[in-house]
Formats: sequence, structure tokens, C-alpha cells
Amino acid sequence: MAKALLGYVGGSDPRLLAEMRRLQQRVQDLESELVRIQTENDALAAAASHHSDALLESIDVHQPEPAFS
Repeated sequence: MAKALLGYVGGSDPRLLAEMRRLQQRVQDLESELVRIQTENDALAAAASHHSDALLESIDVHQPEPAFS
């Protein structure tokens, strides 16, 4: 039974161990990329919010619009 479990987990086959290491590294790389993209997205969202607030503040709602004839 122990041999079957050891073989299922990866055992000592160097190809499986190398593939597992490669996949673990890929997961770490993707997690790092996700954190970077989330940070960039948060910064862009904050900038867009600030820009739209500034745009709304620049509109003078107290001055009437000219009527179309």
C-alpha cells in the first residue's frame, strides 16, 4: 500500500519531480502577476475616479444652457 501511495504522490521519478517543480514555479509566477495586475488595476481605478470627480466639478451647473431654436 505504501508503494502505491508513494507512486501516486510522485515517488522518486525525476521527471515527475521536475514537472511538479516546474508547475509550482509557474503557479508562483502567476500569483505574482496577479498581485501586480491587481495593484495596477487599483491605481487605475483610483485615477479614473479622481479624473471623473474633477470633470464633474468643472461643469458649471448654475449657468443655464442655451435653448435650441
